[in-house]
Amino acid sequence: MRITFIGGGNMARALIAGLLAQNTPPGELHVVDPDEDKRASLARDFGVATGAGASPAALAADLLILAVKPQQLPDVAKSLQGRLASPLVVSIAAGIRAGDLSRWLGGYPRIVRVMPNTPAMIGAGISGLFALPAVSAQDKARAAATLAAVGSTVWVDDESELDALTAVSGSGPAYVFYFIEALEAAATGLGLDAATSRRLALETFLGAAKLAAASAEDAAGLRAKVTSKGGTTERALQVMEQAGIKQAIIAAVGAAAERAKALGDELGQAG
Repeated sequence: MRITFIGGGNMARALIAGLLAQNTPPGELHVVDPDEDKRASLARDFGVATGAGASPAALAADLLILAVKPQQLPDVAKSLQGRLASPLVVSIAAGIRAGDLSRWLGGYPRIVRVMPNTPAMIGAGISGLFALPAVSAQDKARAAATLAAVGSTVWVDDESELDALTAVSGSGPAYVFYFIEALEAAATGLGLDAATSRRLALETFLGAAKLAAASAEDAAGLRAKVTSKGGTTERALQVMEQAGIKQAIIAAVGAAAERAKALGDELGQAG
């Protein structure tokens, strides 16, 4: 399957590395990017073909992945209008709705919109996918298999659900980093050195996440098992509850979802 990336940034690099790890031949991958240094780096690191512009050979792909910044996508898409044969178009540009992209491409119907997250850069991401009606079951399987090279995938039937997914998993790594940051600060405040504080915070998160993933019990049940009556964990959780931390997190994710919707409106109108 021939795959062309329009844009050679971090997410494109992650996908290329993941695809090569799954034994995709480098000769089937092509990257279009105007930045000469990026092209040289991609060719050197992965052995893939590169080009400064979207040549007919680059566009003669089975799968075309749009991996440019959202603000660049309207112009990029318009430059491709009327030049596509029949590739499945996959967009990983945050916030750009599939219908707007289709419009910029002159009504092109075979589009899958993807919302990945940054852990994809180490093969541990989760991506939400939405397909326009013209995308076949075979196309959907092809898109999912490609994104599976960098982690898990989940399909949504209603594109508006991608706003919620963006707020939860797209922005979610930042929430985790924020809590790790706070846990490290607490540890150093209690007298532990910086290296030990970082290790404790990171390993605690990794271990707890692995335990939750391996358990059939929900998070509330697992939390209860750690919380002995009258113990240290109970005291800490009481402070968090009194501070309204759970409700603040829920409100924050809701605000992120609202912003994702607003950004989609703004980006659609801009193009």
